[in-house]
Amino acid sequence: MNFDLIVLGSGPGGYVAAIRASQLGLNVAIIEKENLGGVCLNWGCIPTKALIKSAQVFDYIQHAADYGITVQESTPHFDKIISRSREVAGGMSKGVTFLMKKNKITVIEGYGRLVQGKKIVVTAHDGSKAEYSANHIIIATGGRAKELPNLKIDGKKIIGYREAMTLEQQPKSMVVVGAGAIGVEFAYVYNALGTDITIVEFVEQGLLPREDNDVSKELTKIYKKAGMKIMANSAVEHVDISGDVCKVTVKNRKDDSVKVIECDVVLSAAGVTPNIEDIGLETLGIETNRGTIVVDEFYRTNVSGIYAIGDVIPTQALAHVASAEGIICVEKIAGQNPEPMDYGNIPGCTYSWPEVASVGMTEAQAKEAGYELKIGKFPFSASGKASAAGSKEGFVKVIYDARYGELLGAHLIGANVTEMIAELVLARKLESTGHEILKAVHPHPTMSEAVMEATAAAYGEVIHL
Repeated sequence: MNFDLIVLGSGPGGYVAAIRASQLGLNVAIIEKENLGGVCLNWGCIPTKALIKSAQVFDYIQHAADYGITVQESTPHFDKIISRSREVAGGMSKGVTFLMKKNKITVIEGYGRLVQGKKIVVTAHDGSKAEYSANHIIIATGGRAKELPNLKIDGKKIIGYREAMTLEQQPKSMVVVGAGAIGVEFAYVYNALGTDITIVEFVEQGLLPREDNDVSKELTKIYKKAGMKIMANSAVEHVDISGDVCKVTVKNRKDDSVKVIECDVVLSAAGVTPNIEDIGLETLGIETNRGTIVVDEFYRTNVSGIYAIGDVIPTQALAHVASAEGIICVEKIAGQNPEPMDYGNIPGCTYSWPEVASVGMTEAQAKEAGYELKIGKFPFSASGKASAAGSKEGFVKVIYDARYGELLGAHLIGANVTEMIAELVLARKLESTGHEILKAVHPHPTMSEAVMEATAAAYGEVIHL
């Protein structure tokens, strides 16, 4: 069977690309080996946020007195948290199924492998094989948990993010290896539910090492206050899983001191590895570099008619990035003239509590680039809405080019800041100046006022500090 376009993989890159292609009049098929929606909807973005919300609700109950509410003491039960998370994920996956039908996209279940002649051989779950061809093929096979050489995931004592979402019993203690978004999100969830947490991070900056240093310091302070132990600039040398407990040998990279930590389970949260093995790249001679597929600004590989988007290419491994790449890719295929992606204006969000959101340069990056800076910071402790909500931790930090007023970067940590970052992404997209943001009237009382106030602080005009 021949199509205009076949998309290999149905994550947020693949299924969005398929829908946009159908809107543009292409006859589209999508191949998925597991569940529609990919890792994001089934094992990543969506179910983890359900777990985080459950942890937040429990945290609120524990601190109900702070809100003037007396709760009768009782023993909490967490038996429905996992099932609720899976139900949320299942509902979203069914939603993608609906969208496929609505947009008349052919869904092919099975494992797809590229062969010569713009064809894909699909092995179904029953072992049968079928061949499909297309004028254009998009590789959107996504990624999986990165496995460190000395931290082999066995699914029981050493686990990845999938197992962390479906543990049958809550561990009394957990070592989280990696302090990126995945690591700090799961650390928050399990700590809020009562698990003793130790976070080990290779980079000296500690928590969220890719974020602005001020944000890392703030989150570290909050996590330590919550009782978590954080070992930055450290590496896991070995994990002994032969006994009833895991014995994790951690080496401090600064002074070479060694410490052995005992825990029930180790969570490997060291990042994402692209799924590019055994999909036929070598057969077609598709160029790769350091484990990712090489593409141009419109996601064309070196083989005509073959494209790649999402976690399999060397861009930010984020769902919204994959979706945007998919749209640009198919619009180019359909003969439109899309604008290439500005990867310097991609928002990053971490759904810990407090949340973290950022866009653009960190302060260190802006200084290294040679800019003269105007920097403003507004703490949520000075926000009326934050005080009323009982969420005074964190701040908004904005970084402007002193010469032209360009917004170089914004870094937020606090309650619901992942909902606030879009304003700053749009401001950068429209090349708004600091004075334009300052003079845009923000509603009161809101958390978003802090953006205006931080900008005012950068220009020496702050009112509420």
